Amino acid sequence: MTLPSRLQLPPGDWPTLLDGLCARFPRIDRGQWLGRFARGRVQDAQGRALAADQRWQVGLQIRYFREVGDEPAIPFHETVLYEDAHLLVADKPHYLPVTPAGGYVRETLLARLVADTGNADLVPLHRLDRLTAGLVLFSQRPDTRDAFQRLFRERRIEKVYEALAPALPGQQFPLQRLSRIVPGEPFFRMAEAQGEPNARTGIEVIAEHGAVWHYRLRPETGRKHQLRVHMAALGAPILGDDLYPQLRPMDDAPPLQLLARALAFQDPLSGERRLFSSKRSLCWPPDPAARA
Repeated sequence: MTLPSRLQLPPGDWPTLLDGLCARFPRIDRGQWLGRFARGRVQDAQGRALAADQRWQVGLQIRYFREVGDEPAIPFHETVLYEDAHLLVADKPHYLPVTPAGGYVRETLLARLVADTGNADLVPLHRLDRLTAGLVLFSQRPDTRDAFQRLFRERRIEKVYEALAPALPGQQFPLQRLSRIVPGEPFFRMAEAQGEPNARTGIEVIAEHGAVWHYRLRPETGRKHQLRVHMAALGAPILGDDLYPQLRPMDDAPPLQLLARALAFQDPLSGERRLFSSKRSLCWPPDPAARA
């Protein structure tokens, strides 16, 4: 089953829907967008086909079906740790995107779970990078979705990550990294900047193993790439990070040694205390001293 991508039209002075989508997604040529419109693959939120010459309407919710040829297969598999009528908790492997992006449509956690469960109403409640492994929460039903989304908006959910990164013997732990994170250059990277802090991470040491330490990270905010930026800013970029200053890539392990280990919260429907923990583990380099 191919799932649609969703977009709320941002401000812009494009005369038509086709013009705006071509400008927003420059890697997709105009002919491909015209083909999607012709086949009814660009729709409003209710699934009704839209016309290419419809005027650009800021705030309009649309959905479109991405088409990727020769999509690479991802040979790593997710595990469902918990499921009830309202919530599904998946344990994601490294490499697997949560939702369609880039060259991936079918090989995503969402598409796999929809195919396995038959539930087209599944929606992820938070983001996890493709190269990060660990826990992802999904809403099963539209009528109770906002109750769980509020947990994230109101920061009433405890998130615990683990990472492998260079040793920081000069730091006192536990510590709090508090900074302002803004879009950097190129556009897909984030950076710390002067100004009022908008990102906070608690950092602890779980174990010391030569030149590489095992860290516990507790993000109190949810900025894009927050953990990766904060660790790199401290002088300890997470092993295998492909965007921020890094050590030599590991040859026999997933590229980013970052794991969404645990999620804890009070169930907004039942009032029950929920605690979920990933069954996955990180991969220590075979010779940490040689990687310093």
